[in-house]
Amino acid sequence: MLDRNAMAQLKDLRDELEAQNERVDATVKGTQHRYGFAVTADGREIFIPPDEMLKVLPGDTVAICIRPATQGKDKKEKPGRTVAEIERLIESGLDQFVGHIVQKGKATFVVPDLAGLSRWLFIPPHARNGVAPGDLVSCALLRHPIKDGKPSAKVLARLGDDNTPGIENRYCAARAGLPDVWNEKSAQPLIDAAAQQNPLEDTSRVDLTDLPFVSIDAARTMDIDDALHAEVTSKGWQLSVAVADPTAYLSGVESLPASLAERGTSVYFHGDVIPMLPEAITQGLCALAEDTPRPALVCQMQITEAGQIERFEFHRAIVRSRAKLAYAAVDRYVTGNSDDLIAHANPLEALVQVYRTLREHREQHELVMEERREYRWMLGDDKQIAEIDSYEKLASQHLVEECMIAANKCAAQYLRDAGAPGPFVVHRGFRADRLEEAKTFLEKHRAELKDVALDTIEGYRAVLADLGHDEHGAPLREMVNRLLSRAVLSVQPGPHMGLATEAYTNFTSPLRKALDFYVHLQISARLTGNSDISYPIDQLPEITRAIGRSREAVSAADRRLTSRYLNKLKAEGRSRFSGKVNHITSSGFTVKLDDNGLEGLVDLRPEEEKFSFDKWTMSLTSTTRRFELLQTVEVEFIDAPADGDYLALFALVEGCGLKPPKETKLDEDSAAPSAETEASTDANAQTETDSALSGA
Repeated sequence: MLDRNAMAQLKDLRDELEAQNERVDATVKGTQHRYGFAVTADGREIFIPPDEMLKVLPGDTVAICIRPATQGKDKKEKPGRTVAEIERLIESGLDQFVGHIVQKGKATFVVPDLAGLSRWLFIPPHARNGVAPGDLVSCALLRHPIKDGKPSAKVLARLGDDNTPGIENRYCAARAGLPDVWNEKSAQPLIDAAAQQNPLEDTSRVDLTDLPFVSIDAARTMDIDDALHAEVTSKGWQLSVAVADPTAYLSGVESLPASLAERGTSVYFHGDVIPMLPEAITQGLCALAEDTPRPALVCQMQITEAGQIERFEFHRAIVRSRAKLAYAAVDRYVTGNSDDLIAHANPLEALVQVYRTLREHREQHELVMEERREYRWMLGDDKQIAEIDSYEKLASQHLVEECMIAANKCAAQYLRDAGAPGPFVVHRGFRADRLEEAKTFLEKHRAELKDVALDTIEGYRAVLADLGHDEHGAPLREMVNRLLSRAVLSVQPGPHMGLATEAYTNFTSPLRKALDFYVHLQISARLTGNSDISYPIDQLPEITRAIGRSREAVSAADRRLTSRYLNKLKAEGRSRFSGKVNHITSSGFTVKLDDNGLEGLVDLRPEEEKFSFDKWTMSLTSTTRRFELLQTVEVEFIDAPADGDYLALFALVEGCGLKPPKETKLDEDSAAPSAETEASTDANAQTETDSALSGA
């Protein structure tokens, strides 16, 4: 039995060891296993054993004690390894989430659709809200597991089940945390505020109702946000772009800009839309409807015969569109296949002329996005894909696009020259941390461009325009995509390398995009002599995050629709497709199917033969096979599993990607080749030499 001195010594030793343990705050990172990690502020990841992980949920902020790991019976713990012991919950990272309902005996659980959380959460009887097994639901955490490891949840709403039409869109919107669709209650404050304004009686607005504007849009579009007019002048053309001005009705709602930043944009799912603003405002008050006076922000540009914007000015105006024209009808007029629009021939003819001139100037002096084939999904009554059509972009769509780009460039220049804090859209081109890699890439493929200044508009344009040419023998333009930065929103003007222009912003879609609404606020303020900042500049990052959430939701919903469609085709015996490699990594590549534009993954990791990845040629090569960007491949649809978030999985058809057999050297004793054979061999050799020089 230990005496008092020994007990005191043991206590002192224990206190000394305890004092050596580190205590910090950390964020819980979940895994698909029972264990997790505590991520500290300095980036360390401390192992959380399964028993401790039962007390927390992914995203929780917790106070932990970092202790040496105790060696269990299996004695597998490495010497010196530390583990995190959960001491206190600081803040839960889990609030609302989505999932599906499962039943186990008489108990009801929700399986959360959250990365890193594989446990079920119990739903008490009073919190079930009438749900049944298989239902897709929105839930909130009811009881945190910090005390006893037994969490519970409550059902906030039943979203539907797998057979509910449009469930893919609704579920993925809820999972991404997108704001709800406007209803009568939520929209009424904005409608009431708008009713207090009468911009049509604002005498400070310029009356442009005599100018014969026309809108060109999809036939079903109701929230028409722009109208165009062009007329010939002695030096070229005057192009007027009128943009619907919701700020004329809503600029007095102080909380609205921040609220719109949270939405970011109207979200367009296949078969559904979550509008950024209530339809009563976008369609009822602001849309540039036919033969209806509307407030607008108008950019009037003088375009030279060479396609340059010689000068421009902005007006807070009143306009009246003369006609709502459909893309298809205008396209037939532009291409000379119809005279249905002869009543609008004069303004349309001037628009066609100025469009072609602007386009030619951009192609020669700036950068034009490469053309991609478009795909249209036709949905049935069940809101599932019935069929998919492919089509080329219409000339009428290009016409509108050129006018919008010209007006957006003017908006950016106006704000820059006025010393306003944007907002601007800035694209820096090549990532700063990838410039050296980009130079090496050029040295390997286009050595004559390796000394071009990649961080200048002129240099970037010269390189990207060159890489886009077809004669290089390799898809060089696509190969450098991984080296490029993303566009960002900024209060400081900067170049937009992707368009090869000195400054750029967006002001032509204020009914659908928060950024454009902000630009309207700022331009309108400057036009009325107010030099103050007229939008919440701290909300620009929130717009970026909101746009990211929207893209995530749409992509997730599309994957689910794609999964059902491919499974339907498979059940009908159609599972083999031809497609092109459109993205490639060290583990495999994605394929875009030729017939319908759907995408899926080919995972090469399970293959018996190993592939090596070459980032300079963006290719995967094994002993017998080779795959590279834009290569045509034959694939078989396998599955689109739920645990992979419904990403379509393809398998290569046997023989796909095989390298051509190597030519064997002629035996010295064999007969001499004929003249015809020699000529063929020389031609092949020359082709190989040309390919090597071009970097193929």
